[in-house]
Amino acid sequence: MKNNHQKGIVLLLVTAFLWSLGGVLIKGITWNSMGVAGTRSLIAALTILCLTGKPKLHFTWPRIWAILAYAGTVLIFVVSTKLTTAANAILLQYTAPIYTAFFGYVLLKEPVHKKDVVSIVIILGGMVIFFIESLSGGNLVGDALALFSGVTFSLMTVFMRMEKDNDPVQCIFWGNLLAFFIALPFMGKLEWNISNGMGILILGTCQLGISYILYSKAIVHVTALEGVLIPILEPILNPIWVMLVQREVPSFYTFLGGAIVILGVVSRSIEWKKEGIKKEQVG
Repeated sequence: MKNNHQKGIVLLLVTAFLWSLGGVLIKGITWNSMGVAGTRSLIAALTILCLTGKPKLHFTWPRIWAILAYAGTVLIFVVSTKLTTAANAILLQYTAPIYTAFFGYVLLKEPVHKKDVVSIVIILGGMVIFFIESLSGGNLVGDALALFSGVTFSLMTVFMRMEKDNDPVQCIFWGNLLAFFIALPFMGKLEWNISNGMGILILGTCQLGISYILYSKAIVHVTALEGVLIPILEPILNPIWVMLVQREVPSFYTFLGGAIVILGVVSRSIEWKKEGIKKEQVG
């Protein structure tokens, strides 16, 4: 059990690292956003197919909605990353717990506690700071799309939780395939060179395809708290890689807003874990 737990931690760390490469790779490819998003998803779908075997042609309503939400998430995130800074794109997507609390209450009948409200207020404070900068910096559309990707990401999470006993990796496979077909008419002519080819190959195989397989395996062997906190490395590392490679330096408002958003997510995750431990002790 100890070895399985350590293995789960390592897999989560690798997953967070792979996810964090999204910003720098998307920025480095010269294609339009739909070209990047569509090709990345096609390669990711093929990667998942090769590693997990024949897809299952079994669709429930939660799976269909999870596929739609996933496709929306991966497409919108790439577009927002192209339009705004990588830091804003990933950190605004991490406002997802706000919407997850709402959708969880409506769709899963999960209660919303006072501590949920406090964490939501903290995250909203971080969002306000982001949009103060976007209004003056001309990144309003990109930031708004990044924010909306948080909505689709939260919907994907809720619907995949409904599918937790029904091979949720299938949602990722079909979602990537759907994203490719949605993007296909808007991809235009893609300029293939070594830089673009290597970038999109890493994006599709490692950053999106393999990372989700690793996450699905890791989450079985770690605590709920570790499953939430360790991937928080993604929005921390993502802007760092872009800053080092692309020289895109986040502003003071991005650092401040991002710190507040992460604080809201982490603080509530810790409370969720404490509540889980108390329930186990009572049980």
